Amino acid sequence: MEENKKIKIGCASAFWGDSNDAAAQLVNSNELNYLVFDYLAEVTMSILAASQMKNPDLGYATDFISQTGPLLSEIKAQGIKVISNAGGINPIACREALVKEADKQGLNFKIAIVEGDNLFHRKDNFLKKRVQDIDTNSEMPKSVTSINAYLGAEPIRRALDEGADIIITGRCVDSAVTLGPLMYEFGWKSTDYDLLAAGSLAGHIIECGAQCNGGNFTDWHLVKDFDNIGFPIIEVVSNGDFTVSKPENTGGLISFGTVAEQFLYEIGDPGSYILPDVVCDFRDVTIKEIEKDKVFVSGAIGKPPTETYKVSATYLNGYRTQASVVIGGINAAQKAKITADAILKKVSRMLKDSGMQDFSDKKVSIIGTEAMYGNNSQQLNTREVLLRIIATHSQKEALVLLSREIAQGSTGMTPGFINMLGARPSVSPSIKLFSFLLLKKEVNISIEIDNNNMEILIDNNYDDHVELTKEIVHSSLDNKLLTNEVPLYKLAFARSGDKGDHCNIGVISRKPEYFSFIKNYLTNQVVKNYFSHVAKGDVHCWEVPGICGLNFLLKHSLGGGGMASLNIDSQGKAYAQQLLDIKVPVSKEIYNELLKRK
Repeated sequence: MEENKKIKIGCASAFWGDSNDAAAQLVNSNELNYLVFDYLAEVTMSILAASQMKNPDLGYATDFISQTGPLLSEIKAQGIKVISNAGGINPIACREALVKEADKQGLNFKIAIVEGDNLFHRKDNFLKKRVQDIDTNSEMPKSVTSINAYLGAEPIRRALDEGADIIITGRCVDSAVTLGPLMYEFGWKSTDYDLLAAGSLAGHIIECGAQCNGGNFTDWHLVKDFDNIGFPIIEVVSNGDFTVSKPENTGGLISFGTVAEQFLYEIGDPGSYILPDVVCDFRDVTIKEIEKDKVFVSGAIGKPPTETYKVSATYLNGYRTQASVVIGGINAAQKAKITADAILKKVSRMLKDSGMQDFSDKKVSIIGTEAMYGNNSQQLNTREVLLRIIATHSQKEALVLLSREIAQGSTGMTPGFINMLGARPSVSPSIKLFSFLLLKKEVNISIEIDNNNMEILIDNNYDDHVELTKEIVHSSLDNKLLTNEVPLYKLAFARSGDKGDHCNIGVISRKPEYFSFIKNYLTNQVVKNYFSHVAKGDVHCWEVPGICGLNFLLKHSLGGGGMASLNIDSQGKAYAQQLLDIKVPVSKEIYNELLKRK
């Protein structure tokens, strides 16, 4: 292994539907050794399963073909290797589509696929075993539509060993598409836990694309040229340390704050972040700005992995419909509420008269009145609101009736019913998530390359005694002596995201001297009370001293999460934005310092 070897990896996708020009931007930078894409979320697997049922040639992220196809000649010329989880539940069809694109251009690539994550064929076995959800202990429902294990990086490394130019996987953890090539390039072994943790962190930082480059950043007003935001490039050395940058002449911003926010995004316990290849301890990770739009990251620690894979299944739980109606004029919010109540009351009566059950769930939100803030909302005298009515039912016909009756509001209810956005609402399946653990030895993984199928044996030393690390002991400053308050956003950066039905909120102090005040005030109970309108479970909090950060996990705070939730913010993306408004007691010195900055 070359001592001064550096590997550059760019990430061109954070989800299925991300920007179409990201891959071209990164390839045209002429900097990359690897180009990676992340397309899959839990709900995406269910959508892909449905698409394959309609057409056997689908079931993969078609964006991958449209985005890489025009770049294949340049990818070949630069010798860039491409890795993506675009295979979804049909990696074979994905590869065939890519081969067709390459053939049109007279290009030849060695394309490997990784298989073994799709466990849907074992549905009956799992039902018979009565596997239980890791959060609710409920048993797997019979209506599952997809079942996929989160695989790790080892199969990707093996495919590179076999000379693959392009690797297409099904479900794997997001960071694996980055860790795999680092294991291959630097010869990292499956027991080099600190290195695997560092490579996993590198993958985690870039897996959400431009979100580490100024996207969703607390200080969004400092970010320039959102229309041409740069996608991330990491440069990694053999000891796992890496820098984060972006292509020249692109917009966005890379700073301590942008990378630190992404660092804590969508993780739970930062001292025991469980991945298939390694259990990561990120508490002492440091992030340093080394020049404009470039930061240096180091300090990850690794521990042996567990002997299980996390398996996520999605299942059909009836149907849902959502209507969005603009209501305008004087007392718009009051009119919206009266209209919604009348529509739901009327349809409930009609369902009863026809012998059908009432809605299994329903929710009315009046957007424009700070509806998502709960008890923290401010009174607004707005003359324009968006009425959102969402309901679920076991029978599709019941929701078709609701979608028809909503239209009557335009002529038979309160004035100012302007229009239904998107016309009459459609009815769609209500999809829920079911997650369980499965022994790794029960999952058969293989790679297929050049018509050869090779079984991949995962050889790890397991440690199945992973426990949550100790939560923070909050400092005990005397709040009675702290008579000055400032909003949290003046003291900290923050970002939030979903983990199933749970939401994490990462809070990072802008300066080390602010941290004690943040720790003192932001206790688990304060955060739980602040989010009492959504937080139905416990709130956990861990300290991340390397970046003067706190990571909160709000259990069961997303109304089921994903497509199952009726909440406005079903993925908790704005929870951090809400928390940044909370008032934090600080010393007089800090208060005066912040006052001068106005």
